Amino acid sequence: MAVRRCKPPKGLIFHSDRGVQYAAVAFRERLESHGIQQSMSRKGDPYDNAVAENFFSCLKCELIHLKHYPTRASAQADVFAYLEAFYNTVRPHSALGWLSPSQFEASLLAPLAA
Repeated sequence: MAVRRCKPPKGLIFHSDRGVQYAAVAFRERLESHGIQQSMSRKGDPYDNAVAENFFSCLKCELIHLKHYPTRASAQADVFAYLEAFYNTVRPHSALGWLSPSQFEASLLAPLAA
């Protein structure tokens, strides 16, 4: 969904933890088909992808571990709502100067619009 909506340029880097879903051949091929480079930290070394590791920790602590999902579809809908309505638009991030991702992106694009 994000690739269709944002149409990122080739060379985008996708940071993730070493979860089995991100190491799966189908997922890696999908990234490659969109010109997206994958980045995972080495086993036992979370520092290469500290921001991604922090994201997954926040997702689990702030949402996933607080609820029981009766179906995969309900979990997917809740994660989507969390990302779109809270994490990207409201939640401040220390790595972004305490701005939300949307605010940070807007600050990067503002000089281009002028």
